[in-house]
This record gives sequence, structure tokens and C-alpha cells, in this order.
Amino acid sequence: MPTFQRLCLFLAALWLVPAGASERGPLVLAAASLQESLSEAADVWAARGHARPVLSFAGSSALARQILAGAPADLFVSADEPWMDTVERAGLLRPRTRAILLGNRLVLIGPASGTLRLAPAPGFPLARVLGRGRLAVADPAAVPAGKYARAVLSSLGVWRDVAGRLAPAENVRAAMALVERGAAPLGIVYATDARASKAVRVVGRFPASSHAPIRYPVAQLRASRHPDAMAFRAFLLSNAGRVIFARHGFVSP
Repeated sequence: MPTFQRLCLFLAALWLVPAGASERGPLVLAAASLQESLSEAADVWAARGHARPVLSFAGSSALARQILAGAPADLFVSADEPWMDTVERAGLLRPRTRAILLGNRLVLIGPASGTLRLAPAPGFPLARVLGRGRLAVADPAAVPAGKYARAVLSSLGVWRDVAGRLAPAENVRAAMALVERGAAPLGIVYATDARASKAVRVVGRFPASSHAPIRYPVAQLRASRHPDAMAFRAFLLSNAGRVIFARHGFVSP
């Protein structure tokens, strides 16, 4: 079953539980690249005596579409600003709750057993190194990590060389999984994703100047009904929250 349909069923099930019920904390829709870091933040929040937030991870595009379709969530954390802009333009954010939470970097990965090293720069031999293999990326048409990947490869003048040799995935973690399983020899993911996996290694790091800054905005949704939603948002933005994210490799915006 596709991730989008699974997310629909998950949210539908949660809708049956009153948002203020003690059984769960606020529902957070978050970009797939936040799995380990946001899960740790939720654990720390729960250890402070709060109901643990319910976390649902997927590509930012899929999450935004669910919100536009009326998903009963409390907070949205996107991996880029354009998808948050889309939700905001639809009037679905609580006013004055949007803030930039985190920053990230983009890297080229290969299998952990490999020895390849590349220095991404204008005209670097990405197509030649791929050989007959494909480049694993999140969907460049919709998913933030994929859009950043296209932007960085275009900036370095190699997009046309590999555009027909992509292995697009529904989110950045799915793209990394292709490299982990050996289905693709190389992939482009966030630095934090590579750090979270023991099955891949960083082959090269893309210059920050080769793409727009990678920023993760967070906001409370207008449909939010959970009394802890704003307090958990404040915790994520606090020094304590930022320490957790920094431990997973995220950078301050």
C-alpha cells in the first residue's frame, strides 16, 4: 500500500480519538528525515510528564496534501518552506505560529562497504561513476530532498547527464533505502539521513552555495485541538530541543 494511502488510514484512525484525550499527545506530521531526532524529542517531552506526541512521518508533499484534504493534525514540520507556504496560503495555519526550526545539508552517499570518494564541483563525473547504475533521489517533482537534489546538480552542471538515470523515491528515507539494499550505487540525501544509517557512507558533500538554504519550518495547524500542541512546539524551538536536533546532525537555521 502506498505511503499516501497508509497515512490516510492512520489519520482516519486517530480522528476517532478525541484530541484532548489523555491516551495520546498532539499529532505531529513531520518530514521523513526527522524520524530519529523528533522521536527522541518526543521521548524527552514525555519524560517530563506529558502525553507523548503521536508522530507521523512521510514526504512533506504527502503531508501537505493530507492537511489540504482536512487531516486532523496539530503540528506540521516540513522539510522545506514552499510546502508550508502552500498550507499557509490555504489558510490552514494558526496565525503567528510559523517558525524556522532547523537547517540541514545535502550529501552524496554510497554503500558503507565502498571506498569511493568524490568532491562535488562543477562538471564532476557523476554519470561516469554511476556506470550502469541509477542515482537514488527523493521525487524531484514534489519532495523537498529531491527538489534540492535537482537544484544542486543543475547548479553544478551535471543534471542533464543523470536526469534519465534516476531512481526516484517517495521520500528521502526511501531513497536512502535503495542504496542500503544495493538497488542503487549512489544516492542524494540529507546529511542527517546518512548519519542515521550504518549501511551507507558519505561519498561527497555538496557545497552549501550550490543550492538554496535547507530550512525546516514548524507551525500549528488551524484545526489543532490538543492543549499541548503549542507547548510541544515551544519545546522543539527551545535550547533543549535544539540540543537534541544538533545531536542528530541538524544545524541552526
